[in-house]
Amino acid sequence: MAEAQTDRIYATGRRKCATARVWLSPGTGKITVNRRDADAYFLRETTRMILRQALELIEGIEKYDVMATVAGGGHSAQAEAIRHGVARALTTSDGGMRAVLKSAGFLTRDSRKKERKKYGQPGARKRFQYSKR
Repeated sequence: MAEAQTDRIYATGRRKCATARVWLSPGTGKITVNRRDADAYFLRETTRMILRQALELIEGIEKYDVMATVAGGGHSAQAEAIRHGVARALTTSDGGMRAVLKSAGFLTRDSRKKERKKYGQPGARKRFQYSKR
């Protein structure tokens, strides 16, 4: 879950198979992902936008530095996992932000995953064509 340290706040965010460990500290708005700048790590503009959504909602983009380590999943799921972790860390630092972040849906863990392939079939839902003769 989320726990407070001396000057940094830690929280875990998840989406699909991606897991993000997020540390939030007072700063100038620098976002680091896996020891790289977020703009260098996430090449798509949409993933960078998803990454900053929780901070932009509370007008805290220039107030906090974010350091995150992510593993698993793709870049889109990793960005949403970081957003989930940032939102959880923000609620730990200030409980008043919880209602705003929850109404935006940033505190809800999106648990939808890819369905597994079943044995004897070509895919998760696809079935072989029925043949009467």
